[in-house]
This record gives sequence, structure tokens and C-alpha cells, in this order.
Amino acid sequence: MVIQHLFPVFALILLGVILKQRGLTDARFLAATDRLIYYIFFPAMLFWKIGTADQRFAAQAVPLFLAAACAVGVIYLLSALYIWAMKVPAFQAGGFSQSCYRFNTYVGMAVILSRLGEGGVAQFGILIGGVIPLINLLAVATLIWFSGQPSHWRARLRLTVRAMLTNPLVIGCAAGLLFARWVNTLPAFLENTLRLGVSVTLPLALISVGGSLTLGSLKSHLTLATVGAAFKLVLLPVVGYGFLRFFGVTGTDWGVGLIFLALPTSTAIYVLSSQLGSDTDFAAAAVVVSTALSFLSLSAALWWLHA
Repeated sequence: MVIQHLFPVFALILLGVILKQRGLTDARFLAATDRLIYYIFFPAMLFWKIGTADQRFAAQAVPLFLAAACAVGVIYLLSALYIWAMKVPAFQAGGFSQSCYRFNTYVGMAVILSRLGEGGVAQFGILIGGVIPLINLLAVATLIWFSGQPSHWRARLRLTVRAMLTNPLVIGCAAGLLFARWVNTLPAFLENTLRLGVSVTLPLALISVGGSLTLGSLKSHLTLATVGAAFKLVLLPVVGYGFLRFFGVTGTDWGVGLIFLALPTSTAIYVLSSQLGSDTDFAAAAVVVSTALSFLSLSAALWWLHA
């Protein structure tokens, strides 16, 4: 059962690695693919899934969102405490913080689609519609703080807010939530267009994830990257499990929550680290370690659902 749902996801990630090694893809192709996914296809998918979701289920997703948000908040604070206690260098602190709680949306969508079907995907879309803005706020604020640029707190705040409001995934989620509230249905020709258009999103995204994995700087950053993966793949699921129970999450939302908590860290930490003056070599190492170890955390989550 576990292999049935995880094998297609990790097979496509491995295909991305092989294609890159064989020279069938390169950095230029992957950069263009990432832009298409990030700015066009994935926001369109989020808009479609959230905007046409059954609103009865959307109202029921509040406990799931509260559980996820509380878990992310706790891990963020614990990672900040670790940065302070262990004196993590400022150049790596922002990337390390992200690696502890930021999640790979593409892997999540693929696993949930395989295990929970379209209903699970819709609930996951509603969940990340609320969680993505929170995570972007925490990530950008932390990166800007440790980068020291700009120096004035008001300028940092403006940069944080602008980065959050212009995030394509945030825009796609917000547009979907508004559409769901006021319209909630699409004409058949638009529904079919979106279904056909976004069908390329997850395969391309997973191949791109594989192509972006690099072992070049892994050795020198292995210890800190492993600590980040432990926060993300062990501590976050444990804390999140408690919050799921506390808020009374059940049914499909329970499955979505477990898979959400077990996801590897996002490749977006590399992009943000590059843009906001953090260590991109560490970010790359963190993505490799988290992605590899997430097979274990996702297997545990799927086993728990099946048990």
C-alpha cells in the first residue's frame, strides 16, 4: 500500500536526477520549468482546486488549518531557539529555519492525489491556502532579519509584506478562496481547459525537484541539514499529531494533515536563500537530505492511515 502511493512520486524525482545527469535537461531548462510551474501552472491548479471545492468541506477544514498553523508556529519557535542556543551562523540561519517547517507542495499534491483522491487534493488546497501565507511570512521575515538588509525595521517589514503579497502561490490560493466564496463553479469549457492545462504540473514539478538535487555541497553541511530534517520530518509530525488530536481533526482532513506533516522541505528555500542573502549551498544540502529521508516519514504517515 505504501509503495503503491510513494513509488510514482519518488520515481519521477529519480527520473529528474537521471535526466539531469544524462544531459537531457540542464540548468537553463530547469529554471524555465520552475518559472512555468511557479508562476503559471501551480497557481492555476490551486485556483481551480480551491475555487471549485465543495464549500461544506471548506468550512470543516478550519480545525485542520488551526492544527497545521499551530504546529508550524511551535517548530518555528523551537528552530529559532536552536539557532540561538547552538549559535548557527547568520549566513545559514534563515535557510536552516525554513528547512525545519517549509513543505514541498508538489510532493504533497502528488501523494495526496494518489492516496486520498480529488477530495483530498481539494482539502489540501484549502489547507495550504491558509498555511502558505503564514510560512512565507515566517521565512521571508527570518531571512531578511539575518541578512541585515535593509537595516531599518520598517524597510524590512515592507519587503516582507511585498514578498508575501506578490507570491504567485499566495495569489492563486487567495483568488481560489474568493472564487469559491462568490462563484464556486466554472463553465464546462473552462473546467476542461484547466484540467488539461494543469495536468502537466505535478510530473513537471517532480522532475524539476529531481533535477535540482545536488550532492556537491552535501558533505560540509550534512550535520546541520540533518538537524533541519529532524525538525521537519520527526519533530513537526509529533507536534502536529498532538494538535490534530487537540482540534478534533477526523476523516479525510486527518489523512491530509498526516501527509502534510510528513512532507520534505521545499526547494523554494534555495530560491529565497539566493534572493535574500542566505547560504544557498546549505539550502541545497537541506533539500537533498530532507527529500531522501521523507520516504521514511511519508511511509510512516501512509502506514498509519492504512492501519
